[in-house]
Amino acid sequence: MIWQPIFYAFAGLWGAANIALLISAARLCYRIEAHSGRRPLKGGLPGYANVIPVALNLGVAGDEETQALRRRMNGRLAAIIVLFAAFWLFLWAAGVLSG
Repeated sequence: MIWQPIFYAFAGLWGAANIALLISAARLCYRIEAHSGRRPLKGGLPGYANVIPVALNLGVAGDEETQALRRRMNGRLAAIIVLFAAFWLFLWAAGVLSG
């Protein structure tokens, strides 16, 4: 069918965009945690990015620069949700989903 290459291209671009947004959000999360006083682990490597507490403003510094970074990170997380909704709509419109 002619739609298969289009679907594969769209799915590949969608996946790449989601991965790029998630990496960007994690990098912003590390910067926010550094501004909020979290130190890296032994050896200088960062620990896991605490995305959910940072998104909910738990344990985050209240200065304007850190809050601006948090808003940027939340925007990227919202874009990921929008991309998932758009992909669901694409699948629904293509007749793959029956709900």
